[in-house]
Amino acid sequence: MLEFEHVDEIDRVLRGVETGRDSLVTESWRRCVQTYGMDPSRPDPAHVVTETELREHREQSERLIATARSGLQTLFQQVAGQNYVLLLADAKGVCVDFFGDPRFEDQLRQAGLYLGSNWTEDLAGTCGVGSCIVTGKAITIHQSDHFGLAHMPLSCTAAPIFDTKGEFSAVLDISLLRSPSPKSSQNLAMGLVTASARRVEMANLMAMTRRDWVLRFSTSPEFLEVDPEAAVALDAAGRIVGMTSGARRALDPEAGGSLIGSRIDDWLELSVDDLPDLMRGRPTEERVLRLKDGRRLFGHAIAPQTPQMITALRQRETTLPGALGSFAGADPALGRLLEQAARLAPTQVPLLITGETGTGKERLARAIHVAGPKNRGFHAIRCTGPGAVESLADAAPGTLFLRGIEDMPLDGQAALLTLLDRRTDLRVVASCRCAASELSSALRDDLFYRVAGATLALPPLRHRSDLDWLIDRLLRWRCSADMRLSPAARAELKSRVWPGNIRELEQLLDVAIAMSEGSVIDLPDLPAAPKRAGPEPDDIDDLEALMAACGWNMAQAARRLGVNRSTVLRRIRKAGLTPPA
Repeated sequence: MLEFEHVDEIDRVLRGVETGRDSLVTESWRRCVQTYGMDPSRPDPAHVVTETELREHREQSERLIATARSGLQTLFQQVAGQNYVLLLADAKGVCVDFFGDPRFEDQLRQAGLYLGSNWTEDLAGTCGVGSCIVTGKAITIHQSDHFGLAHMPLSCTAAPIFDTKGEFSAVLDISLLRSPSPKSSQNLAMGLVTASARRVEMANLMAMTRRDWVLRFSTSPEFLEVDPEAAVALDAAGRIVGMTSGARRALDPEAGGSLIGSRIDDWLELSVDDLPDLMRGRPTEERVLRLKDGRRLFGHAIAPQTPQMITALRQRETTLPGALGSFAGADPALGRLLEQAARLAPTQVPLLITGETGTGKERLARAIHVAGPKNRGFHAIRCTGPGAVESLADAAPGTLFLRGIEDMPLDGQAALLTLLDRRTDLRVVASCRCAASELSSALRDDLFYRVAGATLALPPLRHRSDLDWLIDRLLRWRCSADMRLSPAARAELKSRVWPGNIRELEQLLDVAIAMSEGSVIDLPDLPAAPKRAGPEPDDIDDLEALMAACGWNMAQAARRLGVNRSTVLRRIRKAGLTPPA
């Protein structure tokens, strides 16, 4: 009776009647009859290749089998107690590897769930492996979804495996000889088989591209290093030379271009030179990849496994302790400053941190303190406060942070000198909003030389080339991971002068988050820029720093300065500046 109903349903589908069956299944049924000339009432046995043919198929798939076997063994251990069978079929539909319960070997052979079985759709009809090959999609063919009567007891869930060039390579299938109804009972099998196929592709990419950079990415920082969703391999010029199939879905969901051969900066706002900053050592939640369409991912870069690259990375690598390692993004000038700070942190050398208001002077002081000797106190005083120095007479040994030392009155300076004479166990770290050369006129000579042992000059926000990184970091601290900036809003933030620096940016983001009605912050959500004029680049060094921060983008520099592009160009020519080669 069931056989008659099955054949009758196929006939109705061929006549255009809607039966409620999945469209992938009905399309396959049409191919079976109209293209392959198959008869659903004929109970064809399993199609098995000869031993010689099987040997040839396995030899051609030798690398794939070796790459996949470890992961498939793990998967089989997860499902063995539920009587599942695992098949790895090549692109021609022949099973080249198999995991199953030996107690049911005879039944599995008879059903075709064994080595050497050919599951191409033109031989086996609608089935997991064959229909997956035709569609290139993960698919479940459950019981009466099968075209042939002989396969109707089976439930087969299959996922495609693509090679590093994006070409169809194999099928991973998880099947049951008999399964419970309904079809939704195989949802877990679908999740397992697609995840395993993704891991096989990842393992294959890593094995095939050892001499190239590999950039792995995920929508969640928690799984970035343990189970990333996709990856691309990049040559020294930043061209994509390998990929997993998930990379297409992540970078080009509309499938509007070709990934292989394109440059990574066609899809992401980064270049191959930025990859070392995405390696281990920086917290995963800080390794943000910004896509051209405004979306973001989290990235993990793996360097080429060549002697030259290993040596270069060791030379480049500077271990920045504690909070110094997360103080800034990929900004060369700040990177050099932080290297100096890391070397000075364990010493007792007094430090002077200079920078405009809101540039992060106290945060840098605290990061240096954390990177220094352990179990010591951090005492911060505002130098304009009356009696601030006297309160430190019994302070525990540690770091004395003097906030705004240029504002300290003369009587306070005298009290500070007396304190430092008595308390040699206090290491001075002072901050000021002016340059060190200007500070000497505000302090007594004997105090100036006590606090200005080494100077660390923090750049203003308009000179920083890691503004994107900083915006994303501050946004993550303030809201859920789903909140993001539209491309237009991000461009607006990158064009502002930021006279209040990081403090101004933090307050702007607080307002924008409160004003936004959804998960995307857009231009109308941003408060207007303050009317107060920002600092003008008054010397060659300042102009060059601003241009470097804008990547020598004339339009962006003009927006930051509030002038037109011709004015920027004239100032550059007058200063004799040229963009880096």
